[in-house]
Amino acid sequence: MRATTGLLAASLGLAATAGAAVATSGVLTALGGRPDPEVLRSSPQYRDGTFHNARPARWLPRGSTGDAVRSMLFSPEARRPAGAVPLVGPSPGPPDREEELHVTWYGHASSLVELGETRVLLDPVWSDRVSPARFAGPRRLHPVPHRLADLPRLDAIVISHDHYDHLDLNTVRELTRLQAAPFVVPLGVGAHLRAWDVPDERIVELDWHRRANFGALTITATPAQHFSGRGFTRNPTLWASWVLTSPQGRVFYSGDTGYCDAFADIGRDHGPFDLTLVQVGAYAPSWPDIHMTPEEGVATHRDVRGELLVPVHWGTFTLAPHAWAEPVERLLSAAGEHDVRVAVPRPGERLAVKAGSAARSPEHWWRSLMES
Repeated sequence: MRATTGLLAASLGLAATAGAAVATSGVLTALGGRPDPEVLRSSPQYRDGTFHNARPARWLPRGSTGDAVRSMLFSPEARRPAGAVPLVGPSPGPPDREEELHVTWYGHASSLVELGETRVLLDPVWSDRVSPARFAGPRRLHPVPHRLADLPRLDAIVISHDHYDHLDLNTVRELTRLQAAPFVVPLGVGAHLRAWDVPDERIVELDWHRRANFGALTITATPAQHFSGRGFTRNPTLWASWVLTSPQGRVFYSGDTGYCDAFADIGRDHGPFDLTLVQVGAYAPSWPDIHMTPEEGVATHRDVRGELLVPVHWGTFTLAPHAWAEPVERLLSAAGEHDVRVAVPRPGERLAVKAGSAARSPEHWWRSLMES
């Protein structure tokens, strides 16, 4: 009996050790690669071994750390939907009116922009958690509405920065297998992709104000005010907003950012835009300069001279102490004050940007999921 018990204990111990080793290995892989400083030195944003914003951005100002922790742990706000989020699955037939501009929001910051027959996937994250570990970290509040295998042929995959809710190991690996499109990323982010076996020829790294052409499509990296890092090192890679242009339209994607002067410059140099995809969620007083409030999102849309605003970075992961649907409610209020056109699609819903379907008032589908 003692021998059997000892053998069982040893087996359980080995299994636990093996499980811990596998988990640790997965975390280390998710951390990504280390950029080559020699490649980064030519960037005006790179100094003293890290990237910098155009002006200093406040992150947990002095004395605010305790407030931030308490608000995340004990916020009285309803930070989850009160029921199942309505999803729109893939269309069973071929899309119509291919000459037009369309957008599909999959949740959080993941979106598909279709400029005619040219398709660009933005910040795809299909995993259940946004974390280096599969067993911990913020978890999805709704399923992904479409499988990666359901996506059409892509012409480019754009990543705004290397945080886990925008750059996901498993999604990158699956897209590398399923698609042939290049990954267009800010400087330094290519090191993560190479560590995850994305071929060099499929990686395009851009500094701010640099562009890449893919047929009739031009993708330009533009400034944002944020930070980067997947481990303990701060700002080893660049972050960016993005401009997509083609004969079918012009699109601005903010990425994650605080409100800053750069947006007026982007509007002057690249606008006007038929569509803006603007970060409106995950804001808090403890990080006032790295995530915009909804009101600042409206100001950004106006600065870049946008026509239709589609809010992103809300409703999918709990990353801040505000209520689940507060971002879109505040956004609509601010947009109404400035006559800004807004569309708030359900996850998976495909919108024709220039058609009447996008000009209608939002259906407020989220309001039935708000706790009173």
